[in-house]
Amino acid sequence: MGRYVARRLLQMIPVFIGTTLLIFLMVYSLPGDPVRALWGDRPADPQAMARLRHEYWFDRPLLAQYWHYISNVITGDFGTSFVTGRKVIDVMSETFPVTIRLALIAFTIEIVVGIVLGLLAGLNRGKIADKLVLVVTLLLISIPIFVLGFIFQTVFADQLGWVTPTVQNSDDITQLLLPGVVLGSLSFAYIARLSRTSIAENLRADYIRTAVAKGLPRRRVVGIHLMRNSLIPVVTFLGTDLGALMGGAIVTEGIFNVHGIGNTLYRSINQSDNTTVVGIVTILVIVYLLSSLAVDLLYAALDPRIRYA
Repeated sequence: MGRYVARRLLQMIPVFIGTTLLIFLMVYSLPGDPVRALWGDRPADPQAMARLRHEYWFDRPLLAQYWHYISNVITGDFGTSFVTGRKVIDVMSETFPVTIRLALIAFTIEIVVGIVLGLLAGLNRGKIADKLVLVVTLLLISIPIFVLGFIFQTVFADQLGWVTPTVQNSDDITQLLLPGVVLGSLSFAYIARLSRTSIAENLRADYIRTAVAKGLPRRRVVGIHLMRNSLIPVVTFLGTDLGALMGGAIVTEGIFNVHGIGNTLYRSINQSDNTTVVGIVTILVIVYLLSSLAVDLLYAALDPRIRYA
């Protein structure tokens, strides 16, 4: 296991470099001069522009800029925003905890609701419960997330008055429940359908028939033998979805006025704040890589047949 983890960590290095390099080149090769944009319609001071370009390494080749950036990232320095003048790490330290809380709420909802609905549908394949789950999940998959957000706002905030239309305090977990449900709705629909298919297929497997023939209690057959094998594709989806939830929070945070990393990323893109954009996306890449590693390590716990050389 130790050798496998070490090998996977080494494999993550070229993936991280290649991904961040691609993002860096895409962001900094976009047309337009971010330094000139600071002056807007006003006449620009050539000396001030030249000083800013030199200070933020904009007057160097792109590869030299990337090497300077990645060297600082290793030490925990994600640069300084030339729009606000703030350290990017300070901006992320304020907004990332909010998005992490929102993503964890959505992640918990999609695990609990998705697996429960998938188990209900899989154990009752072809019955009313199965058809109802398929219809509900298909509706959630078909509705765009921004439409679903406005529907939830109208129903639960404006009509029922259970919650406020927008989040007034991003540190309050209870106010993040509604945007968390909206953020996790698409994912738990996929998980429900994925686990339903996996459970229905494994119910017909030989090892399940053997367990039933041996007289094992139904709870043990379902909870241990059936679920452990059926959850392997679900865990694969969950591993990649955690990073997707944090990146996909842009729309949800905008709808519910959540001051998280998604909202910050959206504003930074509009302001051409390239340093902040690259810094946030770099963190998201790291989250994706660590989630993928965690998924690989969970496989052995779910299926003892899997061994790591």
